[in-house]
Amino acid sequence: MTIQTDLYDVVARGRMFLAAGDPTTAAGMLAQAAALAPTDRAVHTDLARACFDSAQLGRAEAAFTTLVELDPTDVWARRGLARTLRRQSRRDEAAAQDRIADALDA
Repeated sequence: MTIQTDLYDVVARGRMFLAAGDPTTAAGMLAQAAALAPTDRAVHTDLARACFDSAQLGRAEAAFTTLVELDPTDVWARRGLARTLRRQSRRDEAAAQDRIADALDA
């Protein structure tokens, strides 16, 4: 089995768990996928969502930060990062991300 096939299988299983309402298991699978494809924005998007939904806020922050680093104009990633920071009571940092997202979305 090739790395590409492994990646496809892991992502598919992670998405299946996410759709089934099990974001904790999905996050584990998608973290494996992110390790195989560190620049794949779709994988990091799914990982960020799974981590946020399962209240793994440190991991969600890392995934959203990776998305912002991969595409600084990604408004969805900046909003997700802001929500994650806000849930960690880091309101000033969240507000900064919201301001950037507002500017990008204008």
